[in-house]
Amino acid sequence: MNLKERSYKKELLDGEDIPLPAIEKNMRELDFINTQLGGHAITIKGFKTLLGKKRQVTVCEVGCGGGDNLAAIAKWCNKKGIKLHCIGIDIKKECVGVAQTNKHLPDSSTWLTSDYKEVFFTEKPDIIFSSLFCHHFTEEELVYQLQWMEFNSGTGFFINDLHRNSIAYHAIKILTALFSSSYLVKNDAPLSVARGFVKQEWHSIFKQAYIKPYQISWRWAFRHLIIFKHG
Repeated sequence: MNLKERSYKKELLDGEDIPLPAIEKNMRELDFINTQLGGHAITIKGFKTLLGKKRQVTVCEVGCGGGDNLAAIAKWCNKKGIKLHCIGIDIKKECVGVAQTNKHLPDSSTWLTSDYKEVFFTEKPDIIFSSLFCHHFTEEELVYQLQWMEFNSGTGFFINDLHRNSIAYHAIKILTALFSSSYLVKNDAPLSVARGFVKQEWHSIFKQAYIKPYQISWRWAFRHLIIFKHG
C-alpha cells in the first residue's frame, strides 16, 4: 500500500445491506479501539476546549455510529455535573438503533436517521463534532461538510480523525488480524488509515472552505484533532 497518496477505495461499512449482527459487532469493537488507543480521550479534549465554562450544553455528532463517542462525553459531563443534551446523526438506521440502546446516554437524546446534509436545525447545537467520519469522504465533499458544521454550530466544531501513516497502517492491520472477530473491522480499519489525511491536506481543505482560524494538533495514536471556534 502506497500511503503517499490517499486511497479512495470504499470501505465495506459504506456498502448497503450489511447484516445487523455484523454492524453491532463492528460498533462494539470500534468502541473498544477508541477506548484503548485514546480515541475517546481525544474527543473529550476537543469537547472540553469548546465547552469552556458552560454548565449546560447541546452537542451533535455527525456520523454517530453506535453512540460510543457521545457516551464518552456524557460520562465525563455526568462526573462534572454538566447538563448535556445529545444529538446523533447517522445515515444508517442500524447504527442509530444501536446508539439508542446505549445506557450511558441521556434519555432525552435526539436521534436522526438521515444524511447530515438534509438536517436543518431550528436551534443550533453549541458543539458539532465528528470522529472517524471525515475519511469516508472526498476532499470536495469535505469542503461542504466543514461549511455545514461551521454554519450549524453555535460555539464551534471539532474533528477527530486518522493521520495517514505507514506505521499506523501496518500496526492496525496486524492488531485487527490477531484480535478482531469482525470482518468489517479487519477490512476497514487499515483501509481507514489509508483513506486518512496528512496535515497539509487538512490545511488545503480548510482553505477551500474559507474557514479560519482553526487549530490542528497531532494526537496519539496517529490522530488529528482539529478545532474551530466562532469568534
